[in-house]
Amino acid sequence: MEISGRITKDAVTAKISKDREVVNFSIAINDSYRPKGSDELKKIVTYIDCSYWMGYKMAQWLKKGTVVELFGRIGLNVYNNAEGKALGSLTFHTSNIKILVFPKTESDSNAPAVPKKNTPKDEPDNLPF
Repeated sequence: MEISGRITKDAVTAKISKDREVVNFSIAINDSYRPKGSDELKKIVTYIDCSYWMGYKMAQWLKKGTVVELFGRIGLNVYNNAEGKALGSLTFHTSNIKILVFPKTESDSNAPAVPKKNTPKDEPDNLPF
């Protein structure tokens, strides 16, 4: 299965045993639709908890705001809360992660644009056409 979404908070690494670690993170998938006979656009967000077992070093790249494309299998966790109400959450067991967009950082947005200086290679030759 393939899904895409934006990471909601920085990934965390959990040590399961002395030689096994898992990277846990959550993504938000935004969608919208227009109900029949309505001009109002309805927006829905689906949150999915993800786990990645293939390498803990991947956590350094999975920061809040990063847009990722994930490949793997989906699961469902069902449980009863303290009041006895049945609840559930989606989980995604990720086997491959592709980073599509890194989030902008403060230093990116505050940095002034530096104009490019022309070099002799950038200047056109004196061609007759």
